[in-house]
Parts: sequence; structure tokens; C-alpha cells
Amino acid sequence: MPTDSLLPDAPVTTISLSALAERLGASLTGDGEALVSGVAGIEEAETGDLTFVANPKYAAKARHTAATAVLVEPDFPEISAATLRVANPYLAFARAIEIFYSAPVYALGIHPTAVVADSARIGANAHVGAYAVIGEHVVLGDDAVVLSHVVLYPHVRVGDRFFAHAHAVVREYCQLGDDVILQNGAIVGADGFGFARQHGKEFAGRAWYKIRQSGPAVLEDAVEVQANACIDRASIGETRIGSGSKIDNLVQVGHGSTVGKDTLLCAQVGLAGSTTVGNNVILAGQVGVAGHCTVGDGAIATAQSGIPGDVAAGATVSGYPAIENRQWLRSVAIFNRLPEIVRQLKGKNTP
Repeated sequence: MPTDSLLPDAPVTTISLSALAERLGASLTGDGEALVSGVAGIEEAETGDLTFVANPKYAAKARHTAATAVLVEPDFPEISAATLRVANPYLAFARAIEIFYSAPVYALGIHPTAVVADSARIGANAHVGAYAVIGEHVVLGDDAVVLSHVVLYPHVRVGDRFFAHAHAVVREYCQLGDDVILQNGAIVGADGFGFARQHGKEFAGRAWYKIRQSGPAVLEDAVEVQANACIDRASIGETRIGSGSKIDNLVQVGHGSTVGKDTLLCAQVGLAGSTTVGNNVILAGQVGVAGHCTVGDGAIATAQSGIPGDVAAGATVSGYPAIENRQWLRSVAIFNRLPEIVRQLKGKNTP
């Protein structure tokens, strides 16, 4: 009988720098016999920790860090700590975390308090946690982990290696590919915000007629939706998130929108209905996109940008209304000087 309790914590891994360098594909400068038993930020690191430098503004801190070793780029200058030199230190650090942290492993089987419809098809090696609900005609692939209080509505189809954290919800007829991760409270396929105005005195108190949201949300392979993000279903057609895309906390994807492959929607991004976002796009925190707009492949919108129209492929935009980033930076610089400019103009106009 599975439970949602975790297996005992794994013992802390200790590894020599030479072995660590080999596992990370890094070139070691320093004592290969020195031992590392954890990872930490460059300012918090202590003896026995591995840290990294990926942002140039932290390079000076590497000279004074107490860490035993630092992951750096190949041409990074020599420092007192040992260095593991690799082309992408941040990615190497991400892989190092996996060496020192063992994720929970959940027992196979269906918890007795879970509610699983007789018509549901559950793949091999599944864990279905306490009070989870799996509706009629759901198809769940192999190696799924469905934690407590997750709800899969009727006719949901999910691929292999699905991982749903507590309180995630997938609504009716939605389709999820392989390797999809839903963090706590993620909602896939809730009704889109669609209402038609009813005119006339007879509609007083009920002026807005709800438009049925008949189209599913579709998440392709390797999509991750983080905590309390919402991907709405479509009124007609579908809402689609392309493979490899990552949806951060508190993101809103409006009904009928399409997000391409390997795109990042950062915290509190909002896409109005029928927005099209291309491949390899980055929308930074609190970016808002008006409905029926297209954001081209490879575009970047910096934090808090407001996008009222289309954005060309490869563009970097900022501000509201969003304009080319360098133009926006120049405009902000001028804006900060406006009081001074006004004083100068008034002085010139004084007789």
C-alpha cells in the first residue's frame, strides 16, 4: 500500500574533486583529492562546498569565497580555491546539485483513499497518492507519479513519466505529452475568460453570457507548469504549449493561445486570448501580451513590458508600449533628465 511519506533521507554524498570533475566533464585546477559534500551560493559557501560563477558581476567574489571548489568558464583567472573549468558553469552546477540531493522516491501502487474510475487506464509503475481523483476514461502513461489531491477530469490523456505535485488539476479532454511536470496548484484546462454581451433591460443582472469553452489545452512533451499557473482551455480549437517550454509561477495563458517550443514564460506573465508566441521566446516577469498578437521566434521581452501589438522574430523589447530595448533605454535616460531639461528650457526663455 503506497503512502505519500518519503523514504528516509539519503546520506550526504562526499566526492573527490577529481571524481566530480570527471562526472561533470570539467577540467580541474587544484587538489584532486579534496572532498566536496554539498553545493552552495558563492557568498554562503563553506569548506566542503562547490559553488559556481556564471554571472560576471560575481567574479570578484570568487577570490574570497570559502568554497572548496568553484565551477567557472575555461578562461577564468586563477584563484585560491580549486576550479572546475567547463563551458557552461551554470548547467554544470545544476547537474552537480543532482549528485548531492536525492529526490523523493514514491512507492508504486494506488493509495486506498484515491478515487480511480473503473474506466481509467493506468500505465505500469504508477504511484497514485492519497485522495487523488482520476476520472472516467482517463489514460495515464507509464511511470506516472500523481501525488495527493491531484485531480484528472474525465477523458484526460497523459503520456509517460508524468509527475503531478499535490493539488494540480487537469480538466476534461486535455492532452499532455511525455515527461510533463505540474507543480503544486497548476491548473491545466480551466475555462477561458469568454463572455458575450447581452443588451436589453431583460438581461439586467446577467448582461454577460458565458461562452462554453469546448476546446482542450494541449501540453506537448517535456513541458513544466509551475505553482499556481493557469493554462485556460479554448472556446473553440485548442490552447497549445509546445514541447520543452517552461511556465513559471502565477502565469496566465489565455484561451486559444499558442506557445511554441522551448519558450520561457516567467513569473506573472499574462497572455490574453488567442496570443501566438513563437519558439525560443523569453517573456520575463510580469510581461503582458494583448490578445490576437504574435511574438516571433527568439524574441525577448524584458520585465514588466506591455506588448499591445506584434513583436518581430529576434527582437528584444522593453517598456509600455513595448519598443526596441536600446531605444527604450535611451528614452528612460532622457526621462530621468526631464526636470533638468525643463529648467534649462525655462532659463533660455527668460527675457
